[in-house]
Amino acid sequence: MLATLRHRINEAFMRWAVPVKPPEPSPIVLTQRRVYVLPTPAGLSYGTALIVILLGAMNYNLSLGHALVFLLAGLGVVTILHTFRNLALLEISPGRCDPVFAGGTAQFALVLENRRGDGRTSLRVYIGDGDPIEVDVGPQASTIALLPVPAVRRGWLRVPRITIETTWPLGLVRAWSYVVPDLNCLVYPAPAAKAPPLPWSGDSARGTSRDGRGADDFAGMRDHQPADSPRHVAWKTVARQHEGPLLTKLFSGAAAHQVWLDWDALPESGDAEGRLAILARWMLEAEAAGHSWGLSIPGLRLAPDNGASHLAAGLRALALFPHVTR
Repeated sequence: MLATLRHRINEAFMRWAVPVKPPEPSPIVLTQRRVYVLPTPAGLSYGTALIVILLGAMNYNLSLGHALVFLLAGLGVVTILHTFRNLALLEISPGRCDPVFAGGTAQFALVLENRRGDGRTSLRVYIGDGDPIEVDVGPQASTIALLPVPAVRRGWLRVPRITIETTWPLGLVRAWSYVVPDLNCLVYPAPAAKAPPLPWSGDSARGTSRDGRGADDFAGMRDHQPADSPRHVAWKTVARQHEGPLLTKLFSGAAAHQVWLDWDALPESGDAEGRLAILARWMLEAEAAGHSWGLSIPGLRLAPDNGASHLAAGLRALALFPHVTR
């Protein structure tokens, strides 16, 4: 019960601490009103020790004891100021986050920029209960902090609330702030561990005019992959090597293989997520084999092509299904 109440109070404070509705526009500047300061356990012990020394000095009328207390108290006040300034007026901007597959880890990039003439030392950046990333930002410089977040399901993953804190220089007080930048990561569906073979058909195997995987001029060999056509296996070379690996012949010119990855061709017994996982696996296999492939799913149809941009477009369509657009 106490833990639940503490959690609710903490969440209410965090919502109050972010002055605008998330996500915040960029750049985010940590003004004085957004930086909060409280003593750390070491700071509380430090203050308690000062009180004990002061009581002893008053009891025994020790002038040097009073001087020591006032000196250490002044040091504590100066520490509060330096800890606060180490975080105040820091500018924060969202970086980028490369797409990942579900089950992986998204790496959110956060850009910390310091416009002051003195550096920022020992800043800790973290999300939730995750391990903090400690960074230093030099004078008139910027640095990037990469924050890992588990990518559980496909679609858009928004970066959670981020905490930035510091206890520099003496660790007696903690200054911290919360930010919610406008930063998202696209999560692709996880490829199926086991998928049917690529759906070759008469129409799927017709030629195109792409270089690198055609059937006109011999261009070399590479290791065989499951998606390769048996007609392109170098059977004579394999026979001469006896127990050697399977090799696939590469050609340049026309007649490269083309395959359609069709939603309607998938088993009807599978659910939508299972179909998307199979399509993702087929895309990777077709791309690895150098085949030209097209995608047909409800709401979107991609013309046959290959390459990194085509693969990214196909995986994006699967990640955002059924809300997909060209």
